[in-house]
Amino acid sequence: MDRLDAMTVLIAVVDAGSLSAAARRLGMPLATVSRKIGELEGHLKTRLLTRTTRQLSLTEAGRSYVAACRRILEDVGEAERAATGEYSEPKGELAITAPVVFGRLHVLPVVAEFLARYPEIGVRIMLADSIVNLLEEHVDLAARIGELPDSALVAMRVGAIRRVVCASPDYLAAHGVPAHPRDLAAHACITSDGLTSARSWAFWLGKEAVLLPVRSRLVLNTAEAAIDAAMLGVGLTRVLSYQVASAVREGKLQVVLEAFEPPPWPVSLVHAGQAPLPLKLRAFLDFAAPRLGARLEGAWLASASSV
Repeated sequence: MDRLDAMTVLIAVVDAGSLSAAARRLGMPLATVSRKIGELEGHLKTRLLTRTTRQLSLTEAGRSYVAACRRILEDVGEAERAATGEYSEPKGELAITAPVVFGRLHVLPVVAEFLARYPEIGVRIMLADSIVNLLEEHVDLAARIGELPDSALVAMRVGAIRRVVCASPDYLAAHGVPAHPRDLAAHACITSDGLTSARSWAFWLGKEAVLLPVRSRLVLNTAEAAIDAAMLGVGLTRVLSYQVASAVREGKLQVVLEAFEPPPWPVSLVHAGQAPLPLKLRAFLDFAAPRLGARLEGAWLASASSV
């Protein structure tokens, strides 16, 4: 029995939640997956998994063994990367996660340039608006927006983004430009799930944040759809500055209430800080940080109001 192979299959089963799902993920016959788990349990002389018709769960022995397997396989991976020269020249696969829209608009173009510069490196990008656990998902680097909690992760700040209120020039010409956040009570507003509430928006008045009511005429589940609705003249919306930079630059949207915006959110590149740092990761950090910073600065300036 190849114990490292069996450990890999076991972790795949645990992560996938079932033998059949793991078989599909591994491209392996279900019978083979079941046999490898059985051989591993036989070798250990203990049951690792409890299987029913509806679910699969780890036994107490299984939980501790799987945790040890993850550490062992990670150590083996590190040794292989060192042996193949990953720490002497940039090569290998780099896994990156980023928020969906930010990743598409900014991370992806930088990655495209990076791939052209480093032909021995491959990149896997995971776009998700949820927080991805870098260690559990085997991700090398994350682009994060917002203040970061205290953790053992290492963060490199590359820029900042604003939360802006904007509308189409036609809407503002027809309904007037709000001079104060309280004016929004008389305006039609467009809200989207996640960033904004359908009832109130936060603004910076003096030295404190104040929640003020808004009249939401349209609620959407994505910021992109809210931006489209704003360009159609439905009303005012609040989004992130990089999301509307091109629309503002092209005159399709106009930013208002800039003096009352909340403090900007930092944008950071976050990694586990392992030592030694793989050259593929070091190369990407050195390459991407200034380029993302320049893109964010451009988006910041482009989203500045002309009023």
